[in-house]
Amino acid sequence: MSKPRILVLVGPTAVGKTAAAVELGLRLNAEILSADSRQIYRHMDIGTAKPTIEQRSAAPHHFIDIVDPDEDYNAGRYGSEGRERIREILGRGKQVLVVGGSGLYVRSLIDGIFEDAGKNDAVRDRIRRDMAVQGTTALHERLKQIDSKAASRIHPNDARRIERALEVYELTGRSISELQRKRPAVDFEPVLFGLSCGRTELYRRIDERVDRMIRDGLIEETRALLNRGYSEHLISMESLGYREIAAHLRGRLTLERAVELFKQGSRNYAKRQWTWFRKDRRIRWTEVHPSGSPTGLVEDILTAYRKA
Repeated sequence: MSKPRILVLVGPTAVGKTAAAVELGLRLNAEILSADSRQIYRHMDIGTAKPTIEQRSAAPHHFIDIVDPDEDYNAGRYGSEGRERIREILGRGKQVLVVGGSGLYVRSLIDGIFEDAGKNDAVRDRIRRDMAVQGTTALHERLKQIDSKAASRIHPNDARRIERALEVYELTGRSISELQRKRPAVDFEPVLFGLSCGRTELYRRIDERVDRMIRDGLIEETRALLNRGYSEHLISMESLGYREIAAHLRGRLTLERAVELFKQGSRNYAKRQWTWFRKDRRIRWTEVHPSGSPTGLVEDILTAYRKA
């Protein structure tokens, strides 16, 4: 018996995935699984570019607003919970559309990665102290000695992933690469499509969206999060936009400089997304129209999906 097919839509930030996904969801009678590592957080709406209430009403969305900003969540958990949600949706006779730009979340869902190896605050604190004294480069060298494969794909300045890889090794006695090879079964067939556009156009869209977020109240949203007691050092609050605006509210940056850094950071993030997704040969790429209208590309994607 063949596996059910699942359409997966990916692409860099600000390329227009949300609008296309809503129209695709309507055309396919599908429910949408968000594969976005920041839209999972409650109270963080503007800076994570969540679908509007109207868009979520038009096509049911999942994995938006599921944890508070100070709660832990990871790609392994998303993959496990996402596959279970897919089975539930398919069981109701609906189709599923996955959409997002968080490459590790997408990979965890459609390919499977190892389940969470657990956490230990004492181990993590010790690794963080070592990192503070020795620097990330030294700990990256330590990781290279125990897991050269992980070290080769983790940037020497990526403190969070270095920390996690070392923590997993200390907790399990096995490298994170070894654990990642033990992937869970995936009982559907992903059919991947990507949205792309020229770099100049994408950067224009990024700048325009950042300006719109500021107009729509990102400063007030960030202030409200800080007033709720959410530390600016939380993983959630270190997201693009929130970290720059938090620095502005703390008096470390002018608003002009914060916005400039937000735009630059978003452009850099888009480059990393391109690098990640371009490695996946399964993705069929579709060029977005400069007008921003998703209609034409939705038709192209549907035609290709039905032929796949």
